[in-house]
Amino acid sequence: MNKLLSLVLFSIIFSADGFGQGRIDGFFKGENNGAAVLGIGFEDTKNYFIGTEKSDLSRSLYYFNLFGAYGISDNLDVNISVPYITSNDNSNFQDVSVFIKYKAFSFGKLHLITAAGISTPLTNYDLGGLNDIGQQATVIETRAMAHYKWTSGWFATLQSGFSFKLEETPNSIPVTIKGGKAAGNWYYDMYYDFQHSFGGIDYRGTPRPQNFSEFGVDYHKVGVTVYRSISDSLGGYASLSYLLSGRNVFQGAGYGLGLVYNFKVRRIDYSIILCPVYMH
Repeated sequence: MNKLLSLVLFSIIFSADGFGQGRIDGFFKGENNGAAVLGIGFEDTKNYFIGTEKSDLSRSLYYFNLFGAYGISDNLDVNISVPYITSNDNSNFQDVSVFIKYKAFSFGKLHLITAAGISTPLTNYDLGGLNDIGQQATVIETRAMAHYKWTSGWFATLQSGFSFKLEETPNSIPVTIKGGKAAGNWYYDMYYDFQHSFGGIDYRGTPRPQNFSEFGVDYHKVGVTVYRSISDSLGGYASLSYLLSGRNVFQGAGYGLGLVYNFKVRRIDYSIILCPVYMH
């Protein structure tokens, strides 16, 4: 497992609205170890839920994501992600996200993990249509996870928390259940992702004209990820997901590919710890 990157977090966490497979994973990089990831993806969605009613509104979306992870200690990681999204004719950098993850307790093979983070718009991207790439909201995130890993490499995780959203965007509660195997040069998982928002308005609802930042977004999503290390420093992954249903979301499949570069920092410059994606 020491040669396998903890890519669960960064493989496909970003799509159009930041939907993914949980903001944290159960693996830690280890002190002075880091990773830089370039991910690309495509979402082909044929239906949109107006509130909870399905419509035939469609959208094509592409995304590029730069991600960095760094192990400050064996029990403490910091992550940063910067996505660029193209939704039909709307393209821009979306929301930069920074997370700190801490292994709080271990009981044999069971680990209890906590995390906190913040995401905020990186640019003043357009807002006011179904091709929006986000809701222009600053979000303060908290997470807690129970992670159990068997000697064989199989693992199971359960995570939840609270997303406190500034401006008009409704707060939400996420839940992610994941299971898979991490052994040797291979990693694979299957997951179920859920989000419930508290209140908010619906598309084509009242009042009009609408403030898209006020939309309440719920969803049920499933997906799989497969990773293969090419060498001690390089690896690649492929991912597939499908958003089943929800509120004010597009329904459909998402596809992702990525290249992962693993590195070790021998002399630490603490001035760049929060930007590990630039450390090579």
